[in-house]
This record gives sequence, structure tokens and C-alpha cells, in this order.
Amino acid sequence: MIDFQPNRARGRGLAPTLVEQLVAAILRAIEEQTLRPGMSLPSVREFARLYEVSTFTVASAYSRLVSQGWLAARPGAGYRVATPDAPARPSQPPSWEPPRLNAGWLLSDIFADHSIPIKSGCGWLPGEWLNEEGLHMALRHMGRVPAMRIANYGHPYGYAPLRESIAASLSAQGMEVEASQVLLTQGVTHGLDMVIRTLLRPGDTVVVEQPAYANLLQMLRLAGLRAVAVPRTLEGLDCDALEAAVARHRPRALFVNTALQNPSGASISMANAFRILQAAEKHGLWVVEDDISRELAPGVTPMLAALDGARRVVYLGGYSKVISPSVRVGYVVAHRDLARDIARTKMAVGLTSPEIMERIVHQVIREGRYRAHIARTRERLAAAHATVAEQMAQHGFEIYGRPQGGLFLWAKVAGQWRERGANGLAELALKDGIWLAPGSYFEADEANTPWVRFNVAYSEAPALWRFMRNAGATPVAPALTDART
Repeated sequence: MIDFQPNRARGRGLAPTLVEQLVAAILRAIEEQTLRPGMSLPSVREFARLYEVSTFTVASAYSRLVSQGWLAARPGAGYRVATPDAPARPSQPPSWEPPRLNAGWLLSDIFADHSIPIKSGCGWLPGEWLNEEGLHMALRHMGRVPAMRIANYGHPYGYAPLRESIAASLSAQGMEVEASQVLLTQGVTHGLDMVIRTLLRPGDTVVVEQPAYANLLQMLRLAGLRAVAVPRTLEGLDCDALEAAVARHRPRALFVNTALQNPSGASISMANAFRILQAAEKHGLWVVEDDISRELAPGVTPMLAALDGARRVVYLGGYSKVISPSVRVGYVVAHRDLARDIARTKMAVGLTSPEIMERIVHQVIREGRYRAHIARTRERLAAAHATVAEQMAQHGFEIYGRPQGGLFLWAKVAGQWRERGANGLAELALKDGIWLAPGSYFEADEANTPWVRFNVAYSEAPALWRFMRNAGATPVAPALTDART
């Protein structure tokens, strides 16, 4: 029996997370030989039932111990204490081979691939960081909703009370909009697809950031669009390069992350925001503002749509970063005529978005603990940023800025890989059960660069940095500097 007595204190700093407590309890049982090599552990569901914790908590703790080599996981046999002759890295089925690092795996298979324990390259929060309590309360509330209310297709624009909440929240941030301008989607990526289908046609040219959101680049290729890259700086877009690109290529739209850009983690300045909008007005550009990470930003970041009044700017936000990636709810905000056109596109290619999910999100954000959850998440991310930045200092990585918030640190690798590019390093890491996100994911021309995107919430594992040393990604005299691309 494992001596696990969860401390559920919720106050700031009163107790480690339940996952951390469970990991410590299992390690203590192994050290005291209550659990001996080869012994099996309860299944995830059984453990959750015995100790009255969620299956997410148990699965996260087991996965962490597998990644550290304390447990072994085998299909059909559950989890066992690793034997002395077990390999140092996580145990895999005999037939396991590292997945091939390519765009297809990034866009699809990665979400079904649970064989990789250290996910430094992923784009979401760990399960134990998510708003589990808020989700449980929302699900219990949904259980009391009469079935006939949710039995039919929802409204083409989405669940009205959630749209009203979004409009009110944006208005409080200086973006005066009405619910009729808000269209709900199945996540921000779905929203981007709807905007692309509505505004653009095959053969059109658009401007993207360099580096840019990886999925956006894939969507643009699928739509038959030509992407022209403009460098991203610590202040925002290089507006001189933007002017030159617009004059030369005559694009129809500009896609930009404002707060905590993916992958660089940088946020735009107010001066940069004004210059972007001036260029858009001057050249008749649509500006598509992806603002998915705003709630994780530690300070105030300009909102292009608020400054523009949602005339030329199409604004996108969502909840996958703060509630749960499995709750696929996002939104598009545009002027009424364009919102109507996007709604028609939405209905043509996928009909309405799931009202059940939209009701769940609405319930989560209206209950009183949501803002406290956001605040706790910001604090945990800030601590993770400090820890991972220190590891990078010790291993000679060159960090692009210091966002101190959000999910990502963008860094240039050291050692031999600085010249060779990060693709080879990422492929080598997969063989050690580590997923890295090399810079080529985020380049319009897929160039093999020495940059890597790190998700700080997944990048504290000692095995990651041990791999970096063994792989020759550490220089002889490490030094930490800030860099601009």
C-alpha cells in the first residue's frame, strides 16, 4: 500500500500540486521498498478511486515517473516499478520506433502519440495545471440541463450567453463590440481556417511573421496561398520590412500574434501596434490578429482590434490554453458584415459548433474561481520560465527575449547544432523519448535553423538537459545572452 494522503489546500504556496504529492509518495514507497522492482501499481482508474483524486492526476504522476525511469509502462501490463536492468530512459514496447519528425506528425499523429514522455515541444499546459475544479463544476451543472435544450443544432454564431460574455470582456479591455460581432468556433485554429476561406482565394499573397505559428503556415499551404515572411523583433513586426514586402508583393492580409507570440514568446509594443495599423490602412490590408495567449500575459499588451475598432482587424481568441485543449472553443470577432460571411463559411463546411462545449466554457468562466486560476497559472509559468532560463544559461543557449510569462521560450541551441540546425537534434531527441520543436516548424520556407521552441511547463525535466549535454548541445564556455532575429 502506498502512503498517500493528499493535501488539497488551495491557498497560494500551502501545498505542492496533487501530482507532485503523488510522485513523492510513490518515490517514498520505492525507497522504503514497500514497492519493489517488478511490482505492479494500481491502474490509473483504480488508484483514482482509492484515493479520491482525478484520473488526470494519477496519469500525470505515472507518466512523470516513467520519464524519470522509476516506473515502466507496457501495453496490457499497466505500470510496474522499473527493474535494475531496465533502460535509463522510459520503457517502450519492443516494436516501438521513434516517430518521423515531419509536418504530418506535427499536425495529426502527435495528438495520438503517447509514447513520448518529455514533451518540451508541445503547445499546451500539463493536465495537472488545468482548471480541473472549474471543469468538474461545469460538467455537474451540464448534468442538470434538460436534454431537450441541447438536443438540436445550436445557433450558427454559437451559444448566445457565451458570445455576450466575450463581448463584455473585450469591451472592458477597450474593444467596443456587440455579441452580433462574435462568432464561436471549434478553437482558434478552426477560426483561422474560417477566416482564410472567407477572405482569401488560391493564389493570393499574405504576410506572416518570421517565425510564425506552425499550424497557420500549414493552413496557408493547403489553401494555395503564398506566404511572405516579415521578421519578428522584440518590439513586434519589423515595420520597415513590412512596408518593403507590401510594396513588392501586394498582399491581401497580414497574420500576427500580438501577446506572447507563438513561438517567440514576445509581445508587441504600442508604437509597433500603431505602425502595423498605419501600414494596413495605407495599403488596404486585412489584419488577422491571433490573440490566444492574452490571458497568460503578465502585463498589458496592445490589442490591435481595440485600436482599430474591428474595422480592418479580424480578432481571434479562445480557451484551450487556460481551460483545456480538449474543450475546443474559440471565437472570431469582426465587423457585422464580415462576421455574417464567416458564419456562412462555418455552416457550409461544418455546420454549427458544439453547444455543449460552449455551455461548459461559459459555466467555467462565469464561476468565481476562474480569475484565481488564471492568476495561479501565470505564477507557475513565471517560476517555470526562471527555472528553464537558468538551465539554458548553464547549457549555453541563446534566449530570444525574456517574456517571463506564457508557455514559450525561443532559444538558439549551442554546440555543434548551432551550425547544423536543430532538425537533427530534434530527431536525435525523439530516440530518447524527448519531443523538441525545431525552428523549421515555424519558418515559411521550412528552413533548418538553430532555433528551438521550448514549452517551459514541460522543460524542467533533468533528462532533457542530460540529453542536451550528451548530444553535444553545450559549448565549452556557456554564456547567456538575449538575441534578436
